Amino acid sequence: MLHIPATKSTPEIFYSEESDMLSIIGESYPENTFAFFEPVFEWLNKNLPHMKKLHLHVNISYMNSSSTKCMLDILDLLAKSYQAGSDISVSWYYDRENDRALDIAEEFEEDAEVPFQIIASELAS
Repeated sequence: MLHIPATKSTPEIFYSEESDMLSIIGESYPENTFAFFEPVFEWLNKNLPHMKKLHLHVNISYMNSSSTKCMLDILDLLAKSYQAGSDISVSWYYDRENDRALDIAEEFEEDAEVPFQIIASELAS
C-alpha cells in the first residue's frame, strides 16, 4: 500500500490496487523533495518488477525544479518496466487555462518512453 497525504506544499500520492493506478495530485514544492519522494521510489523499486500493469495519473498544478527531476526519475522507472513487457501508461492532466502547464506536460511527454496522454481539465485538482 502506498498513500502519502497532501500538504500545502506536497501532492497526495496513492496507489489503487483495484485500478492499478498510481496517482499524484496537488502541488509539489517540498522543502526536501528527494526525501519526500523517497518512499515512492522505494515502493516502485519493490513493486514494479512484479506488476503486469500500472497507470500513472498525474494532476500537479505546480512543481518546482527538484520535483520535476523526481518526476523524470519516476518516468524512467516506468519506462524500464514498460520495456520489460508491463502494460504501463501515463495520463497527465493540466488546467486548460494555464498555457505553461501544457508546455510542461508536453516536455514530459517528449521524455517519456511509455504511452502518454495529455488531458485538459477545467480545474486542476
